[in-house]
Amino acid sequence: MTASVTHLWRLLKWGRTLARHGALKGIEADPLTPPQVRRLVKIVSFGLSAPPTPDYAKALQEIGPAAIKLGQALSTRPDLVGDRAAENLSRLQDDLPPSPFPAIKATIEAAFGTPLDQLYASFDPVPIGAASIAQVHRAVTTEGHDVAVKVLRPGIEEEFAQAIETYEWAAAHVENSGGELERLRPRLVVAHFKQWTARELDLQREAASASELRENMVAEPGFFVPEIDWQRTARRVLTLEWLDGVKLNDREALVAAGHDCKALAAILVRAFLRQAVVDGFFHADLHQGNLFALADGRIAVIDFGIMGRIDRRARMWLAEILYGLITGNYRRVAEIHFEAQYVPPHHNVEEFATALRAAGEPIRGLPVKDISVGRMLESLFAITRDFDMPTQPHLLLLQKTMVMEEGVATNLDPDINMWETAEPFLKDWLRSELGPEAYLADRIIDAVRALKLVPQLIKRINEYYPPRGAAPPPPPLPAIAVIERRYWWGYALAGAVGAAIAVFLIIIV
Repeated sequence: MTASVTHLWRLLKWGRTLARHGALKGIEADPLTPPQVRRLVKIVSFGLSAPPTPDYAKALQEIGPAAIKLGQALSTRPDLVGDRAAENLSRLQDDLPPSPFPAIKATIEAAFGTPLDQLYASFDPVPIGAASIAQVHRAVTTEGHDVAVKVLRPGIEEEFAQAIETYEWAAAHVENSGGELERLRPRLVVAHFKQWTARELDLQREAASASELRENMVAEPGFFVPEIDWQRTARRVLTLEWLDGVKLNDREALVAAGHDCKALAAILVRAFLRQAVVDGFFHADLHQGNLFALADGRIAVIDFGIMGRIDRRARMWLAEILYGLITGNYRRVAEIHFEAQYVPPHHNVEEFATALRAAGEPIRGLPVKDISVGRMLESLFAITRDFDMPTQPHLLLLQKTMVMEEGVATNLDPDINMWETAEPFLKDWLRSELGPEAYLADRIIDAVRALKLVPQLIKRINEYYPPRGAAPPPPPLPAIAVIERRYWWGYALAGAVGAAIAVFLIIIV
């Protein structure tokens, strides 16, 4: 197990980089920041001049690949890092210098135990893209198929393992300080980040996600998922069919190629709704760089490292929440939150419904065209602090994806309204799930609600045993020996003195 001094040394180096880009200003200025954390920020920032506007993305890019991925994960957590920081982090790009081709070639040959020229008839040594975890090359198989080959960077697993271990150590100490930081559950954030990166570091699992999504999307013929070449896919190598298309972020090129941007936007919205609401398995990184318009008018998607899952009960709650917000049924939305145990039971349903009304009525007052699903969700999550709502990372990932997808669709069709497109889909799905006729569906809902209210014993049991589906089981948290406060400053001082000595030696040598 890594020593605490090692974690402090890493954090000091990273902290100096963050401070140099002004990324620690928010922590120091936040009144909720514990005094000891604020003092540490001042120590780390000593002697550095920060820019007036923090640049979190640039700082994390300078720290390295693991920090880039952490920043991308934190961009989904405006409740944790703030709206401005989340917006800045959402601009994080993975464009990095590629690994040398000999190392990439050796990785591929080691993965299959076969020389490269026996796997591919031709292989372009210059990558078409290099990200923090992997890089992609164009190739032609020995059967003559054009393919894209994604290869993990050499040594990336070890680099991520070291960084995540330090993240876990730091999160445990931050959460141990209690208060608002404990409610935001930073350890759980890091645990989910660890899960995400574990999936991304296993390209065979990514291939399986692509294969599952491809099967699900048969119901949406306008949305295309490339086929996996399983014979040339392993844990460190992923081979899939090559796509020739126009990226959805280039609207001028789309128009020049004769694409109907309104039709593309509608396809994208329906495809996402089917993934999130019907199947409960969705592509959670639907930014413009991962989406292409094919020559035949279909939309194709790539990069399946970040996928989200929500079970049927949570999907039902989500659909009812959205529908209740748009129709003004705040009481029902509040009830759903208490049924799902998103709100602790010591709060009042009526008070929560009033808070929802305060968030929802300004949106309902807008013309239908101007109603944004993204803004609705942001308003909903903005009241979590007042009602002690523990963070639900699986829903925040969905929120981030929905807002991202809305942005892409709006770029394609500025007149599109997510709700106008989503309403009939959600309405039909809810009706089909709750019964063949709306009348019967209403009666079933009433009966289920009555049954939940009558047995007081069941209600009490539910307070102790949360119903399955309220949230997926959290990932296991590692056992971390937290430094007791009376020893904390000794370690911090040791780390700071050690850093000063190291810098001095570097200067004089």
